[in-house]
Formats: sequence, C-alpha cells, structure tokens
Amino acid sequence: MMKILIAEDDRELRQLFSHVLTKHGYTITGVSNGQQALDAMDGDYFDLIITDIMMPVMDGYELVRQLREVGNTTPVLMITAKDAFDDMSMGFQSGVDDYMVKPINVNEMVLRVRALLRRAQMINDRRQTIGETVMECDSLTVIANGESVVLPQKEFMLLYKMAAYPGKIFTRQQLMDEIWGYDSESDTHTVDVHIGRLRERFRDCKDFKIVTIRGLGYKVVKL
Repeated sequence: MMKILIAEDDRELRQLFSHVLTKHGYTITGVSNGQQALDAMDGDYFDLIITDIMMPVMDGYELVRQLREVGNTTPVLMITAKDAFDDMSMGFQSGVDDYMVKPINVNEMVLRVRALLRRAQMINDRRQTIGETVMECDSLTVIANGESVVLPQKEFMLLYKMAAYPGKIFTRQQLMDEIWGYDSESDTHTVDVHIGRLRERFRDCKDFKIVTIRGLGYKVVKL
C-alpha cells in the first residue's frame, strides 16, 4: 500500500486530505511543519509528500530544498494559498513536482497524486518488457525484432507508459498531463504527432501495436 506524508499546519485541511486519500487506499501520516516531516522521513519510507508552503518552524520550500540537497527524489505535490507566478516558480525551483493552489478540488488532488505516483513507478522500474520487446529507461532504448533504437524522450515515455498497461485506453489529455505535465502549453495534437512517429517506427513489431480508439484516445495491444 502506498504511503503518503502530508505536511500541513491547518489541522482541518490535513484531516480532510487524510480522509480523502485514505478512502482511495493510501496510508497517510500527517505532520504540521517541515521539520516534523523530515523527522517522520528519518524513521519511515514514503512514496509521496504533500506539503503546504507557509508553515511554522520550517516552510515547504525549505523542506523540499533539504530533501533534494541530499538526493531524496520522493515526488512532492505542493498545495498552497500562494497563487502568484513567482511563488509557483520558487516551488518548482526548489524541486517540487506539481503545484496546486487553494482552495483545491480534492478529486483533482487525487488524480494528481495518482499521476505523480505512476511517474515515480515508471522511473523506479527503469525497464519493462512486452513480449520479446525490451524498453530501457536509462538509455531511452527499445529493442524490438532483434534491433535496438534510441527514441526521443517524449516518444519513449509515451510508449513506456502505454505498454505498462496493455489494453488500457489512455485519452489524449491523460497522456498530455502525465508525459508533458499539467502546465504544458502544447495541445493534444502533439500526442497524435508522437503516436504517429511511434507507429511508423514499430509498424513491423511482432509484440505490440498502438490502436486508436475513435473519440477517446489510444492503447497498446499485445499481439
């Protein structure tokens, strides 16, 4: 079961986030400032951190900076009342993976948590196979039909993501959000272009094909 650490000094909000995420199957630990978050991480492993910015003792910026300085790559979702671009920029510069502004929609929060955890899992696994086709994250390499090809990063991550869930339909917007990020200025036509390139590259692959689901999106199907 995935474990999430919530650093939020507003007790009611912390309890709300905990309640919602617990209902979705996550194990939650709640603390009220950045120092308590660091202390909790000394004694336990967490798959994701949700943190406020303005907290006593240690704020969210400093929490994330200290984690990144020691090489901790745990995904961080920052939730804050600060909505200025400079505040958001500071968050990303400190090492935050995603950012939400209060008041938030808790259902959207759950979606973002899932997306961050999926991305982290993809990075941690580093390698996956479908049939005899092998995908190597570290080198962005796909070995198919006995031949090795290095893909551009976005093409590789698209294929890697869909191949991890054969038969599952991904909407264009889902793929945009997870591969390009929520704040990307690209539109969903970008996904179509990259899918077209992947189809051309692997048109003779004996292990999988990419199928268009009209009006919905795409899926990878094992052959």
